[in-house]
Amino acid sequence: MLALQALTAEELVRSVEGLRPDEARRIVSAVNRGLPVDVPFDQVRKLMITAVRAAGHVPTLAIKAVEASAVDAFAKLALLTHDDRVIEAVRIPLEDPTRASACVSSQVGCALACSFCATGRMGFFRNLETWEIVEQVRLLRHSEGLGLPRRIHGVVFQGMGEPLLNLDRVIAAIRVMSQPSGLAIDMKAMTVCTSGIPDGIRRMALEVPRVRLGVSIGSARREKRSLLMPVERLHSLDDTLEAVAFHAKTTGLKPMVAYTPLDGVNDSDEDADALAEALQRFAVVAGTSARLSVIPYNRENDADPYRRQTPERRLSFLDALRARGLHPHERYSGSGDIAAACGQLAARGENGQGASMRKPERDAVVSPGDRAG
Repeated sequence: MLALQALTAEELVRSVEGLRPDEARRIVSAVNRGLPVDVPFDQVRKLMITAVRAAGHVPTLAIKAVEASAVDAFAKLALLTHDDRVIEAVRIPLEDPTRASACVSSQVGCALACSFCATGRMGFFRNLETWEIVEQVRLLRHSEGLGLPRRIHGVVFQGMGEPLLNLDRVIAAIRVMSQPSGLAIDMKAMTVCTSGIPDGIRRMALEVPRVRLGVSIGSARREKRSLLMPVERLHSLDDTLEAVAFHAKTTGLKPMVAYTPLDGVNDSDEDADALAEALQRFAVVAGTSARLSVIPYNRENDADPYRRQTPERRLSFLDALRARGLHPHERYSGSGDIAAACGQLAARGENGQGASMRKPERDAVVSPGDRAG
């Protein structure tokens, strides 16, 4: 049976014989507003409502926990899937108090095992379905306990999982969420963040060219990046940036490059040299510069081997980047008090994750999408 929130109006018309486009748009609108499909449709033919009910349903994710930050306007949902896994989604406040962005998960866990990411320490369980991705945005918009109601203005795929390893469903979710009759979120307000899957980056450029791209670097020094981000052993930073250049030239959009300095690990002058050289080479190939976003590190717990930079080291590293011609933007990383900041999403105590870190599964890393429907 079809999950109705995973369908665009056009797809619903193709799925239900005799359904008119205007009826499909109204049904999609009701589903995405959290209404029963028959409530606002007195004039819709009863036969069509029956056909829609026979073809599909509106599943949901159970809300396991709602947490609102005490220090800022961030909020987090822990959501229970049908197979008793827990995923997390975060509502990110914007300057307009009536609007917010949604940070969504694309997988339960992650196979890439980035050592500075709590999700990477979980291991990989499964890909999320299209409807499970869309449902996170619906619930962030409608759930009680998140503070002031806010319209979801944008979506960032930077929650649990590597989006480009579930790309079929991520692209399908993007198309559903951008429907004017549905969530009506402009694709230009969506960003897909990746650890570096070149084939997936190129596919994004061709299939959803209005969606923005974010790439996590970790380090521009190969040996160091391999330790921090094992994906480097399969897809080098050079290959990744070549694909990012293709994306930039194809879409006309500047990519966002995310760099998380770890105190005494990847924040030396040599690290600044390597990062500057990599981004300068990229600019030559792409014909445009990348936007460099420096993200403060958020520790998972006291056993975490990494630490956030001291204030002195932070300023020194930023000065080193500027001295090499870069223009770093320091990203505010809020909601650390509820473990909802960048790199912290892991549904602690759930999903059966233990102390050991899993190595990335080769097939999961190589494939840019499983091509499932």
